[in-house]
Amino acid sequence: MLHVKYNIFILLFFLSACSITNYKHSKSKFITIKTKILKFSDLGYIKNTDNSIRLELFVAGNNIQNIEINNLICLNEGCMLRSSFNSEYLSENYPDTILQNIVLGKPVYEGKNFKKTGYGFEQNIQNSDVEILYRVTRNEICFKDKKNKILFKIKDIK
Repeated sequence: MLHVKYNIFILLFFLSACSITNYKHSKSKFITIKTKILKFSDLGYIKNTDNSIRLELFVAGNNIQNIEINNLICLNEGCMLRSSFNSEYLSENYPDTILQNIVLGKPVYEGKNFKKTGYGFEQNIQNSDVEILYRVTRNEICFKDKKNKILFKIKDIK
């Protein structure tokens, strides 16, 4: 009996991570994503609440992919742990919060090498696993990891 209750709790936890959310903010952006698996460059929408983010990616007006960032990261194909998403789609060496922080334009790697600029901030992070240049301005977010061949660009639509 306890085993059944435990399984129901686990099932509800996973289902709630990708449940329907009423987002407070919605902005259209030009989004470029280049990773070993994801390749996208077109119009997208970023919707978020205080603790949930949804990327809606479109090509020629057709929604091709949704990415929800909560406790888990959910794609059209299903949900996975943040660390599993990083290993499969980005780099296993990234912190679990990296995708969320990039999409929201917040510092990554706990603010390591943070440098305030007149228009936002920059971070240069280099070690044996990454070679990151991350720049956030008023109109653009640009995350580039040369070592892992990963690029995220999020630009305002003019």
